[in-house]
Amino acid sequence: MQRQSAQTLPEWVPTEVQRYLDHTEGGCSIRQLARDLKCHPSTVLRQIRRVENRRDDPLVDCAICELAVAHFDGQTGPKYRQFADALALKAAALEVLARLCQSGAVLAVAEGMEKAVVVREGDAMMSKFAVEQGLAGNLALLGWIGCTRPGRLRRYHITPMGRTFYSRLMAERENQARAKLEQGFSEAQSGFLPKQGDKAKDRRTRYGLGETPLDMLARLHDKSGEPFLARALVDAGKRLREDFELAQIGDHLAQGRAYFATSESCGRALPPKQSAASAAAKKRAAEAMAALGPGLNDIALRCCCHLEGLEAAERQLGWSARSGKTVLRIALGQLKSFYDEMDERLGEARSNQLIG
Repeated sequence: MQRQSAQTLPEWVPTEVQRYLDHTEGGCSIRQLARDLKCHPSTVLRQIRRVENRRDDPLVDCAICELAVAHFDGQTGPKYRQFADALALKAAALEVLARLCQSGAVLAVAEGMEKAVVVREGDAMMSKFAVEQGLAGNLALLGWIGCTRPGRLRRYHITPMGRTFYSRLMAERENQARAKLEQGFSEAQSGFLPKQGDKAKDRRTRYGLGETPLDMLARLHDKSGEPFLARALVDAGKRLREDFELAQIGDHLAQGRAYFATSESCGRALPPKQSAASAAAKKRAAEAMAALGPGLNDIALRCCCHLEGLEAAERQLGWSARSGKTVLRIALGQLKSFYDEMDERLGEARSNQLIG
């Protein structure tokens, strides 16, 4: 007898799991599923067997049971309600996957414990991070983590699929941060004085409040646990951005003065004149771009100066996915060497002129 589903499954549930639940809990035959999907019954049978074999993992089995109860019995447990939304699941999974990407990090699950914990093997000083059993089950169901050591104390490592998903989420956040920074003065105009009953809002500055692509890459770690970008490389990228912004500000101020400073005799605008600091910043930025050369200066200009996300920069330059961060690290290394040589040549430390 076929059972009617009480509600639709969340959009993040894999297709194979949906067909498995329709067959085992809904009572729909394999041939009926194949007719609805317009495929051969053997295809559906292999998918159902794959899911059935995965239920040997207690986390996967618990997640499927939660979905079955909510899908067909209409009883939503606390584990199901908390991560029924795809956005809530992504936000919670991002923090867990970020910790699991570190070298030696594992997710440990013990029998009888309500929560799992992310620890780092061989590092007793690492702070433990507790994870809800429902979240851990959903990550295992999606294939983002896999059990590498079964037993009473099971250990899970991040899978290649999980690393790919984590990279995609980080790229999306970089692009969102870049879009917020690029809003600038294109926001809708509003009155200068707040209306009665409205709270006064601080003025939004162009730079400084949002994270740059360099700041996001600085939080990543390589396989050895070391930061992906050293602090010296991040400072070199910020130094290039400072020179770039100082040069632009100097050009705008010079053009503004030349527009209003007209000659009374002939009515012509005087030629624009840059300040010494702006001209020096423009010279340093041009020399840095010339030292990097084509290819490296493209990614440095886009990510350091224009604050463009790595995913967007790779797409515009026609590069393969996840290759931009490696090229950017090489460019920052050469940029650091250029600034070190310039400081030694001048024999004096640069002035700390920060912009954001």
